[in-house]
Amino acid sequence: MDRTERQTMGRAVPDDDTERHDRTTAEQTDRTEQRAPHESGEARDYRAAFHISRLAMALLDREGTVLDANDALGELLGTGADALPDQAAADLLDLASDTRTWHAYHEALDSLRARFRCTRRLKHPDGRTLWAEVTVAPVPDTDRVLLSVTDISDRRELQARLRHLQQHDPVTRLPNRTLFFERLAAALDSSAPGDGPFEGGTYGSRTYATGAAAYGTGIAYGVASAAGAAAAAASAASSSYRARGHDRASGGVTGPGRGNGRGNGRGDGRTGRIGLCYLDLDGFKAVNDTLGHRTGDQLLAAVAGRLTECADHGGYTRSGGHLVARLGGDEFAILVEDSTGTEQLADLARSVLAALQRPFDLAGQRLSVSASIGVVERAVEGTTPTGLMQAADTTLYWAKADGKARWTLFDPERNAHRMTRQALTSALRPAVEREEFVLQYQPLVGMADGIVRGVEALVRWNHPQFGTLSPNRFIGIAEEDGSIVQLGGWVLRTACRQARRWQLDHPGAQPLFVSVNVAVRQVWDSDLVGDVAGILAETGLSPHLLQLELTESAVMGSAGRPLQALQALSDMGVRIAIDDFGTGYSNLAYLSRLPVSVLKLDGSFVRGFRYDEGVHPSPADETIVEALIQLAHRLGLTVTAECVETSGQAARLQRIGCDTGQGWLFSRPVAPERIAEIIAAVSPNGV
Repeated sequence: MDRTERQTMGRAVPDDDTERHDRTTAEQTDRTEQRAPHESGEARDYRAAFHISRLAMALLDREGTVLDANDALGELLGTGADALPDQAAADLLDLASDTRTWHAYHEALDSLRARFRCTRRLKHPDGRTLWAEVTVAPVPDTDRVLLSVTDISDRRELQARLRHLQQHDPVTRLPNRTLFFERLAAALDSSAPGDGPFEGGTYGSRTYATGAAAYGTGIAYGVASAAGAAAAAASAASSSYRARGHDRASGGVTGPGRGNGRGNGRGDGRTGRIGLCYLDLDGFKAVNDTLGHRTGDQLLAAVAGRLTECADHGGYTRSGGHLVARLGGDEFAILVEDSTGTEQLADLARSVLAALQRPFDLAGQRLSVSASIGVVERAVEGTTPTGLMQAADTTLYWAKADGKARWTLFDPERNAHRMTRQALTSALRPAVEREEFVLQYQPLVGMADGIVRGVEALVRWNHPQFGTLSPNRFIGIAEEDGSIVQLGGWVLRTACRQARRWQLDHPGAQPLFVSVNVAVRQVWDSDLVGDVAGILAETGLSPHLLQLELTESAVMGSAGRPLQALQALSDMGVRIAIDDFGTGYSNLAYLSRLPVSVLKLDGSFVRGFRYDEGVHPSPADETIVEALIQLAHRLGLTVTAECVETSGQAARLQRIGCDTGQGWLFSRPVAPERIAEIIAAVSPNGV
């Protein structure tokens, strides 16, 4: 069969003329039978179907050279079918443009792969671009390979439109969360992606044989084009081609040698760093609530426009490496690939704040908004999308906590503190149940005689990871999450039990009172009066040997339940002390109304008494302390000075009438065994 015959047999079949199609098919079948009398009728049917099929096909040898092609393939490639034989299929369909596709293609040629499929972007001679799905499959029991090509341009265009809708926000037209995280993951992926999509097949020789038997009759009338039928048609065409003297032995690989391909190294201009500005609008909810969601959407769209301007080339164009996206609600992100450093991100954040501060005119409404921005900039290596977004979210929280309408740069040290705080928060309640806390006791010493009058119970956390933690590391956390009630109850019970044990172990010594800190939340969230009464009854400790310390800010202004609780405790005989006096309200009028027994002066006043190490005492501090002591004494209160560290401080406090002192001059907080030793050794001359 010469090329003229192939062209006649492969004449296109009009879609709208069935009779002409049948007539043409019959004529071509008659001519095929006349020109190839040695072929079986079934083989001629398959060969005729090959040429009139609407599916673009070609028969290849094991080198990938085109042996025969139908008109559908010539039309798709913009050339006649007679021009295709003897050409390399890899050149016609751009199969050698990347390494993965090239190797998979030759695996199919060598029957190492039952089927190879890939998608290629082709340039038609008329200038248009088309997308083609290429399938390559060895023909069973032959040394030929069937190539089929399907124009999937319309499908790709539809997929692209759907993908665009799926990946873009309908309000702002910006990339949405999905596209943002795809781009972020790609930017952080250090491995080179594959260049060509392809998939292996599962069609074996058994499948092909079954297909040929099943579809043989149908193919004669151009009805079926399934994979099995295509294989059968290719087998028939291969037999015909060999009969015409065009059989070729499989030889070497054509095209670029196996193993060759494009390099995957990064081009110039890559910095190996990435930056992110993560922002949300301050007060956007109020706009939605007062002006409606329509106005809110208009504002979001206007904000998106200004963010795009700030990101230079906007949207997600590759220019500048900036991606502006709406992540949801009033949250936006600007991703900066190939960042040049924190200064670039800081400049971007400043420009965003300035742009958003300009009023927005929306359908007659003039609105002003601000934004809080978290800024993160770091090396790509070792960074994950989750880690980067966590850092950005944390930094955005800092910006809002610091006052809003500002940008904040990620601080590793601050973040480490936050992470530690989170770890302590999650472990606090279980730690109480596991009894990871211990109490140390610091003596309260009479300033006039040096005798230990009592001790303050100070809780420590023996954390399995962070070691021994002082109260300032976890008490605030316990107050926030409410675990202070459980922890405070344990401290109170343990301290009372210990005070009673000292009393029983040293019956001849003056009993020491124990002072326990109480958080205001314990007063509100628990039955403090009932708890104290129960613990005193349980331990046998006398109420006058228990002192409860509350901070000045908690006591001052107390009314209702707190005041009633304090009064009930005082009536019970428990002493009430105001801790850190002088640092809060200092509304002295409350001292006459509250059931307070003791004022504990904040250590900041006492430190002003020092002469040593070039530090000169503050006359104002001494005057204030002396006035407070005199006032307290006139109200029937005693005064304890905290943070007494030098003998000079102690002497001045004694001179102005301070009752007791507490500080390192006398003792650091110590274990209960050490207090027992102090009790045994105490004398009127000192400790």
